[in-house]
Amino acid sequence: MRRHRNVKIVATLGPASSSKEMIRALFDAGADVFRLNMSHGSHDDHRARHATIREIEAETGRPIAILADLQGPKLRVGPFETGAHDLEVGDKFRFDLDTAKGDSTRVQLPHPEIFQALEPGSELLVNDGKIRLTVDECGPDFANCTVTVPGTISDRKGVNVPDVVLPLAALSDKDRADLEFACELGVDWLALSFVQRAEDVEEARRLAKGRAAVLSKIEKPAAVRAFDEILKVSDGIMVARGDLGVELPVHSVPPIQKRLVRHCRAAAKPVIVATQMLESMIDSPMPTRAEVSDVANAIYEGADAVMLSAESAAGSYPVEAVTTMDSVARSVEADPNYRAIIEASRAAKLHSVADAIVTAAREIAETTDIAAICAFTQSGTTVGLVARERPRVPILAMSPVDTVLRRMALTWGTHCVKTGRLSRFKEAVVNSTRAARDFGFADETRQVVVMAGVPFNVPGTTNILRIAPCDERLIYATDPE
Repeated sequence: MRRHRNVKIVATLGPASSSKEMIRALFDAGADVFRLNMSHGSHDDHRARHATIREIEAETGRPIAILADLQGPKLRVGPFETGAHDLEVGDKFRFDLDTAKGDSTRVQLPHPEIFQALEPGSELLVNDGKIRLTVDECGPDFANCTVTVPGTISDRKGVNVPDVVLPLAALSDKDRADLEFACELGVDWLALSFVQRAEDVEEARRLAKGRAAVLSKIEKPAAVRAFDEILKVSDGIMVARGDLGVELPVHSVPPIQKRLVRHCRAAAKPVIVATQMLESMIDSPMPTRAEVSDVANAIYEGADAVMLSAESAAGSYPVEAVTTMDSVARSVEADPNYRAIIEASRAAKLHSVADAIVTAAREIAETTDIAAICAFTQSGTTVGLVARERPRVPILAMSPVDTVLRRMALTWGTHCVKTGRLSRFKEAVVNSTRAARDFGFADETRQVVVMAGVPFNVPGTTNILRIAPCDERLIYATDPE
């Protein structure tokens, strides 16, 4: 099985997509990565879904990536005596640590770290920004505020603090338990929520101990400001536009998205664009035109993947949502303007032998009759460099390591193929040409570019490029050794 597009599709699993039949239907419709949302469901639920995905992987022979999305620290107000209260513009309202139930003038905010960071003039957002308040006076256990945007406040509503860096660990006790569970389960990617600084990512990496790659979700203004440092210590990025659009002016999100996607590509690290991409398809079999344009724009920008959340986890039309994304992706990538945009945004990166090799591979593929670029990798780094070039031909990502193949399933343009461990470059050539034929990328009249590193099975040694015919008789005739 092969995809006829380069961008990848991430589908979140949930109540609407837990059966093996539905998960297989999502895979057949085009899902390349499955997301387990640790904010919902039990460990037993996620264990069952993980096992089902691995069964489908074995049946199809195609590596599938599994991403566990950690909840992160959730900031919420306490309960109210009578359930809900309407706040009007100009009303005074107090947040404090008092455990008494709230009323029309105050409510508990059981997060002393928020009060430590607040200053007069800071803004508090409640219920996804539907209510906004400005801090007039604050101390270590209270904040007296004035309502600037009215709304109804009620039990356990979420709170955002957009203009300060909170002294919060990115990992709660629940996240630490979920992280260990996910790593023991064998997920391929961990998504870290509410990252504020590079140190948050480094902590998650220490806990993961290499058992899963770490992807940072950019959903706070502090993360946007510290993005270059966060990118350096992350294996991938998710542009999580939900909270980002709450804590920043909504009109600032599109240019931020474009900038982050471009930086990720330059760093050869995969980037997912997420949140509300086909929101209307939770209840409708058809998306809005604006949603289709949103998905298309992310693909034009060069994102590695686009993601479905509630659309596939809890919606009425999960398969239709994946099918829609697949159709949009194929349509965009067939547009001549897409190729012009992608190539115009390519940044020259020639700092190593591997950079030179992958650039040469892309240029050869664009100027000769090449069917695919076959890259052998032990860690996935070489394939990331090839994908950064966004070549016009498919990328066959070849590796003997299952975990590497699964992680690479998130990377733009890759078709992941398991190989045995190699000892000679000729074996790499033969494996490449056979894979290109077996998966329908080439017939015996075509050629492929083969990239590898000698000595084999050592990360970071990419140093050989060869153009090879897909007719094995020619391989053996020209290279009898």
